[in-house]
Amino acid sequence: MSEGAVREIVVLLPTHLRTLARTGRTVTLRVHEPVTRCALLDALEAAYPMLGGTIRDRKTGKRRDFIRFFACEQDLSLEPDDARLPEAVVSGSEPFMVVGAMAGG
Repeated sequence: MSEGAVREIVVLLPTHLRTLARTGRTVTLRVHEPVTRCALLDALEAAYPMLGGTIRDRKTGKRRDFIRFFACEQDLSLEPDDARLPEAVVSGSEPFMVVGAMAGG
């Protein structure tokens, strides 16, 4: 795929975010290459502006404490924002999951 090509990425959202966005459990986003977490979240917030500030801080762009990211059975929450997402996500064969983490014991 050439630089700037568009990929369709499947994203799974937790209940509270899909309620806010008024969407189903999965959304499909068109994301330009390179497909990074930052590019994906930019596309998600552009498609669903009501999610702005819920997944990452509006000023710093940092992930909210109780939000985690998973794909291909891996926790990608602490990966750099500009790291390319796994090829299975980029190709559309695996979803990118946004998960609301729970605290307590």
